[in-house]
Amino acid sequence: MKKIQMVDLKGQYSKIKEEVDYSILEVLDSTAYINGPKVHEFQKNLESYLGVKHVIPCANGTDALQIAMMGLGLKPGDEVITADFTFAATVEVIALLQLTPVLVDVDPVTFNIDIEAIKNAITPKTKAIVPVHLFGMCANMEAIMQIASDHNLFVIEDNAQAIGATYTYKNGTKVKAGVIGHAASTSFFPSKNLGCYGDGGAIFTNDDDLAHTIRGVVNHGMYERYHHDVVGVNSRLDSIQAAVLDIKLKKLDTYNRARQNAARAYNKAFEGQTNIITPTGNKGCSGICNTCDCHVFHQYTLRILNSDRDALVKHLNDQGIPCGVYYPIPLHRQKAYLDDRYKEEDFTVTNQLVKEVISLPMHTELDDEQITFITSTVLNFINA
Repeated sequence: MKKIQMVDLKGQYSKIKEEVDYSILEVLDSTAYINGPKVHEFQKNLESYLGVKHVIPCANGTDALQIAMMGLGLKPGDEVITADFTFAATVEVIALLQLTPVLVDVDPVTFNIDIEAIKNAITPKTKAIVPVHLFGMCANMEAIMQIASDHNLFVIEDNAQAIGATYTYKNGTKVKAGVIGHAASTSFFPSKNLGCYGDGGAIFTNDDDLAHTIRGVVNHGMYERYHHDVVGVNSRLDSIQAAVLDIKLKKLDTYNRARQNAARAYNKAFEGQTNIITPTGNKGCSGICNTCDCHVFHQYTLRILNSDRDALVKHLNDQGIPCGVYYPIPLHRQKAYLDDRYKEEDFTVTNQLVKEVISLPMHTELDDEQITFITSTVLNFINA
């Protein structure tokens, strides 16, 4: 059996090595390292794939979130509602811009931001909502956009973990995650479903005026060289990363199907286990259906009940199986984001999830032998 990796980037690269190497050499020969033709080509191809009017590449996913907020003109003191159960980057940029983060609880099935919690958190100072499509699953965007419309709020989708996922409206209309809100951000960190070989990110929007503003923000506030019209930052996707991403974009649907198939194999192995809660598609979906497109499994995350999750982590590691706990501490308990406004009773789901969740290896190169070994090792521990 091959060595099990949490993310097997080397195995994936080996299958596209010739294409990637050739494309990188093209960049080196051109010496167009910043904003070169490869960046513009990737941008256009990603716009076409997503069905969005504007993709603005930038240096990383955290910058993408910050730049989206800057482009929307949010001001110090404005309140921004987001999920308590997510990576710190989501709330980090809110604080960096001197906005006021408002953390709320999540849904126990999807792990995404809870709709009623959003409604309860809105005040006259609320200006935006940042739903996170956690672990590859689309948040309930139809409900979120209705709340935003009712209260005149911006919506910025944190799509760092769900590129390629599809959201289905109640009327059956399907759109890609990241094209529904006023703006969206994504990350091209190497382990993402669409990952480069360094750092990278992008902002998406269908708003022409917002796209124009953001294009200035990412480049020192310049639309014309040495003319600084807005306050900006230096955040650009380099041409080598764009070259890699353009090749992988063409394979993204195939990569996501491989992840979905691995998730189905995991779920089948854990069927009937009362102490293991497996991931599903959208709430109300039974398991992971054969046409599942709402979840692209950036992570495959279980909830472990009536057992010692941390002991299971050690057991897996002892058997050579990497795993992760995403996330072990809620954001509202992190030292940087402590706030007297928060009450523990408002975070009952998140406070439970941080004790129970464990993410198993998930990537495009997982094979049946590896999945069998991983699942049997988990079951041996749970049923011991």
